[in-house]
Amino acid sequence: MKDSPMISVLLPDLLATCATALETLRGLHGAAKDSVTALVSKDGKIDSALFEANQEAAHGYAWLTTYVSALDQMLEWGKRLEASGKLGELEALMVQAAFGEYSAQIFGGIPMSQGEYIRPVDLGLDAGICHKFRSDALSTLRKCGNAPAVRVRIAELIEDGHHFGELGLEDETLDMIRDQFHRFVEEKVVPYAHEWHLKDVLIPIEVVNAVAEMGVFGLTLPEEYGGLGMGKTAMCVVTEELSRGYIGVGSLGTRSEIAGELIRLGGTEEQKQEWLPKIATGEILPTAVFTEPNTGSDLGSLRTRAVVDGDNYVVTGNKTWITHASRSDLMTLLVRTDPTTKDWRGLSMMLATKPRGTETNAFPAPGMTGGEIKVLGYRGMKEYELGFDGFTVPTANLLGGVEGQGFKQLMETFESARIQTAARAVGVAQNALEIGLQYAKDRVQFGKPIYKFPRVACKVAWAAVETMIARQLTYFSARQKDSDKRCDIEAGMAKLLGARVAWSNADNALQIHGGNGYAEEYQISRILCDARILNIFEGAAEIQAQVIARGLLSGGRN
Repeated sequence: MKDSPMISVLLPDLLATCATALETLRGLHGAAKDSVTALVSKDGKIDSALFEANQEAAHGYAWLTTYVSALDQMLEWGKRLEASGKLGELEALMVQAAFGEYSAQIFGGIPMSQGEYIRPVDLGLDAGICHKFRSDALSTLRKCGNAPAVRVRIAELIEDGHHFGELGLEDETLDMIRDQFHRFVEEKVVPYAHEWHLKDVLIPIEVVNAVAEMGVFGLTLPEEYGGLGMGKTAMCVVTEELSRGYIGVGSLGTRSEIAGELIRLGGTEEQKQEWLPKIATGEILPTAVFTEPNTGSDLGSLRTRAVVDGDNYVVTGNKTWITHASRSDLMTLLVRTDPTTKDWRGLSMMLATKPRGTETNAFPAPGMTGGEIKVLGYRGMKEYELGFDGFTVPTANLLGGVEGQGFKQLMETFESARIQTAARAVGVAQNALEIGLQYAKDRVQFGKPIYKFPRVACKVAWAAVETMIARQLTYFSARQKDSDKRCDIEAGMAKLLGARVAWSNADNALQIHGGNGYAEEYQISRILCDARILNIFEGAAEIQAQVIARGLLSGGRN
């Protein structure tokens, strides 16, 4: 560990203490799994009716697993830094605070959302069972790990606003990429983002083109199709930095990531050759057209129809919450091609082209109409409702060339999409942290900056810690994906926690601003609105917890 002039609040043998505490928590986690499994099972199998009746316990188990996994990754982060000689006082205190706070919440109540807490008793664990899972290490961390003095010291260590802890990437290329995008964001995004938000305008096409030139749209696509062939960890680094400047810019690559994954994994070789190079260069901008009115996350019930007529499919139906729809050139369009089905079977994915819209004619394609949905935040690409009535798609543009594969094809992209969304959340969380810190240092009350008041400083300190927790969990899910390991649950946990952290950071940063935070002229008002969407899109928090819980309880994964 690097020398430090002050480590009085740092526990001795920290990493060993955390490792012991983690083993204790794993024992509790195992007992919770047994208990919740019994609640939702019948005749040795997960029962849908029981699962729904005990939804709070099942979702709580998902959150408990997320917490234990997050602590695991924080410990691994600390070990990597120690091995490379980069575990300084700040990083060590972050590990300590993470263990102290999350351990306390595991026993006292994990906030699933505002007003929803999950406690051991809700998982079927009474005081007697909880008492079995205790250790001196865990007791010490619960008592002292995130004490006020710890948070005050963390606040002192991050006060300059330039260092919020080593990232632990251990990759010079990733470090260089991060620095490159950090400079780009500071120069081309930060000075203008709030104006784009207030005017509710599209991100200037010059910025979109610059992002394309930097390789964002082809970052993870194979080199043979014009991409850079980099992994999901690189995607996280890039997305986090862009989202730190403005979530709209960080989200420019989301639709390209989804379209690229759909075509790479499910397309014919001809479709890959046709579309992937154009997506990689930004020659075409794609958008995802999946959601319909009244369906939400229940994609299996969608009703938009596509019927073969000669060499074309004729599409009829409505879609909603379609991001960047007017400016896009290619729609990954989910439709029902088999009218005899009423669930996910019979769904197909189309590669539907359209002319790029203009200010005077947003949707010039024949058989297609659209209207803008005004939103609180996440404004830089705009949201739309779309109508299709006689809109045509060539039969050659059926993804994969076989009907009925659309839902399966879409499911294969969810890991990457949720990892990318988790990275967006980390970027927004970091932005809120930095804005809150700067305001607290600048705002003088009662003769001194409000950052000198412990409750203000402690809010910022915990925001820094929890941002690092979400970041390390996100990086872990990306590394799993890069290693070709199944990571649907890991990606879901990263997205679940990251979204909550982004909202918490933004809310606390606005509180630090006081009345000024409620004024549109202050950036934090935008960040709060932007943060709120993260708990909803790419799977609402409740759906995310549902998916995680079912995967853990029925799939045999720990």
